[in-house]
Amino acid sequence: MRKALRLTVSFLVLAGIAGAATQHFLTFGKWMPVKWYAGAQESKVEALKVRPLYVDGKLKEFTFGEPHEITDRLMVVRRSFRLNDQLPEDAKRVPQWKWQRGGWLLVDRSTGKVSQLTLPEFDFFYSAASWYRDYVAYCGMSDDGGKVYAIVAQLGRKKPLVKKELGAALQSDIPDSQCAVPTWQRQPTRVNFTPHTGEQFHVVVRGHTADVITTADEE
Repeated sequence: MRKALRLTVSFLVLAGIAGAATQHFLTFGKWMPVKWYAGAQESKVEALKVRPLYVDGKLKEFTFGEPHEITDRLMVVRRSFRLNDQLPEDAKRVPQWKWQRGGWLLVDRSTGKVSQLTLPEFDFFYSAASWYRDYVAYCGMSDDGGKVYAIVAQLGRKKPLVKKELGAALQSDIPDSQCAVPTWQRQPTRVNFTPHTGEQFHVVVRGHTADVITTADEE
């Protein structure tokens, strides 16, 4: 009996040590001001603040903006990266790095994994996302850049809960400019869209489903 008890205690201790060993240490570094080449033709140079993301002391990605905590385990944050702008004909064989804004990263604290999220119709330059719980709302663009869509998506689901066409895209070199940043409310869970063209509307979210409510519908 005592032997069995000792084995049980030893197993629990080893399990606790193993569990502690799997915990990962996630930190952000200091903010750094960089030059961001913005606009459709990258003709504008704007200031951008980026900071590194470390997991267990190792650099994983560069990020910008504030992160959003989804659970005590999962977090999302926007990615920034350097792109080599060197041409094959350039005389100097030294990379010419240019900072760019990327999409969203999903960070899992329990595994230390950092992965890139694929948000439907999300445009790195024109889309400004607003998160609430595991839902995200933004104005996305078609692949050809001609149409704008109101998107409401849920983490872990491939298809968006809502994809509503808003019309033609604006010709603009201003980032996050296709519509105002959507705003969330709770009880009931809803998100308000204010397009630059067309009427304002909101989306009521119920679990894995959502309903688009316009002013005419309310009347």
